[in-house]
Amino acid sequence: MDNTEETRLNFKGLFKYISTVVSWTVFILLCLIGILLIYYFISVRLYATHGEKFEPKFSVYTVVSESMEPTIDKYDVIVNTKINSIDDVKVNDVITYISTWQVNYGMTVTHRVVGTKTLDDGSKCLITRGDNNTSEDPICIKKSSVIGVVKAVIPSLGRIQFFLSSSIGWLLVVLIPALYIIVKDILKIFNLSKDIKEENKEKENKGKPELEKEENSLETEKIKEEIESRAKKILRESKNENKYLKEAYEELKKVKNHK
Repeated sequence: MDNTEETRLNFKGLFKYISTVVSWTVFILLCLIGILLIYYFISVRLYATHGEKFEPKFSVYTVVSESMEPTIDKYDVIVNTKINSIDDVKVNDVITYISTWQVNYGMTVTHRVVGTKTLDDGSKCLITRGDNNTSEDPICIKKSSVIGVVKAVIPSLGRIQFFLSSSIGWLLVVLIPALYIIVKDILKIFNLSKDIKEENKEKENKGKPELEKEENSLETEKIKEEIESRAKKILRESKNENKYLKEAYEELKKVKNHK
């Protein structure tokens, strides 16, 4: 094998390996995004059905500020678990809550619990602060505002979310890879069909000599029978018992019986 052929085969193998890695990476990424979208869709439907009383066991959010750096960076995705009681939350836990402060009312905030406070009615609320902030949050957080305690952080996954939400991201990460996979599968089907046709053609070509051989054998038998028939006719019509004709007839019989 010359160097050119070896280089071509090495390049082909490398391309196939890269293609496999890219395909599986895109597939896993699409599955992960699909799972998150399905969960989000189900949560939205349940929230629409049950209203504000709906509190999912798990919730997923993307952090869009630097207030919790370096513990939680901007564009990290956090997974929260629902609490049953305010006492389930301990100091130093990181929680996600819906703000009731007029400046950012209704917004979702993820901050660390730095203390607790007992209100006039005897209930307890949580004092929070971002790890990157110098002051505590102005509002003490009640249980009704708490979405959950942060249990997992997925670094930078939110970047993918925001990138996919753009037209360029959708084109590069979803549409083009999906088209690539579809085209690749179509080529596989085409090559498989081509291989099947070549295999059938090979079988047909292989069967032709056998058929020709069988036809030749039948033709030979036919010729032998015709010669024998003519020899018999000559003997019957001959007035003399010519020994040479008999010998010829015997030879013809040998030829006929020969395989």
